[in-house]
Amino acid sequence: QRVGLARALANDPEILLMDEAFSALDPLIRRDMQDELLEMQKTMKKTILFITHDLNESLRLGDRIAIMKDGEIVQVGIGEEILTQPADEYVRRFVEDVNRAKVLTAENIMEEPTPLLVEETSPSIALARMQEEELSNMLIVDENKQLKGYVVEEEVEELKRENKKDLHTIIRTDIPTAGRKTLLNDLFHMSHESVTPIAVLDKGRLVGIVIRNHIVGALAKERKESIVNG
Repeated sequence: QRVGLARALANDPEILLMDEAFSALDPLIRRDMQDELLEMQKTMKKTILFITHDLNESLRLGDRIAIMKDGEIVQVGIGEEILTQPADEYVRRFVEDVNRAKVLTAENIMEEPTPLLVEETSPSIALARMQEEELSNMLIVDENKQLKGYVVEEEVEELKRENKKDLHTIIRTDIPTAGRKTLLNDLFHMSHESVTPIAVLDKGRLVGIVIRNHIVGALAKERKESIVNG
């Protein structure tokens, strides 16, 4: 397979067609070849049409996936769309055994953040915001939405009592962070011992938060669907 892939690339084709390229390999070598293809694609930037009957392989390799039935395309989309918004009963049955915790990402379950802007926020304003939103802690960003950390209600109250204005002195930085594409399975482990939501970052900018209840809810939904389908 490695030699065949090298030969295919030797002519520098605009489009690479791979028809069940890894189907005859044992699981370990198959995963190695998938990893190798993903690494090569980072530098090649080729259009690759990869045909497979293995849905997990398509979810791992494909930027966009087309599912066919009886010679017709019944749905095209990214992996998350295929799993969460199946076009019909055929697609729903096709994806029902997929472990969503290894496919769904932070982007699928994150919500809009409501952080404090540290340069413009006094302890009084911070407390008012936290009480308004019924939060015991709150994320802090700078003017460019770069995450600085978080503050907790008790320490903000103490700062206010001491008539101090600088929130920088009480910002904590022990906050779990993830990217948009961090898998649900990894998010669950990250949130296990955290007192704050998981901050979802894009080049350091805060773009969303993931609450533990959302993670548990998504996992519970998958388990419920698995029981119903079983």
